[in-house]
Amino acid sequence: MRAKPEPVQVIKERRDSALDELVGSVPYIRFLGVHFERRGDELTAVLPYDEKLIGNPILPALHGGAIGAFLEITTVIELSWAQIWERMEGGEAFGDHPPLPKTIDFTVDYLRSGLPRDAYARARINRSGRRYASVHVEAWQDNRERLFAQATGHFLMPQGD
Repeated sequence: MRAKPEPVQVIKERRDSALDELVGSVPYIRFLGVHFERRGDELTAVLPYDEKLIGNPILPALHGGAIGAFLEITTVIELSWAQIWERMEGGEAFGDHPPLPKTIDFTVDYLRSGLPRDAYARARINRSGRRYASVHVEAWQDNRERLFAQATGHFLMPQGD
């Protein structure tokens, strides 16, 4: 006899809880106020506008360091989430999240000033193996087609179980 599938809401709550736990484990993410919107396995990072993020009050424009951190946070969470998602979809119970990937290098292209408003970012994993991953991330504000920053990074993947 076939086992009854779990209700969709239970699965959704388990996935959301796993993502919240992963994001909540990094204090700097909480400091910046970054949160993630999840649609299936796709994540969109959201950096809500806050006065503390302004680097040039004359323009005003978001601080380059905050933008770079936002992009790097997006890539690290995307890489970790991909590992967690694969495990959950494989039927494993979610326990502790895996260790976070370590940045090898991260290059940011500042395409235009970040305006004093919410920012969004999505990362795309170009390659992810057992030891190494390559990721591209793009950030926008009002219009997905008008990027204000993008980055490419290479990461050392955690060696685990």
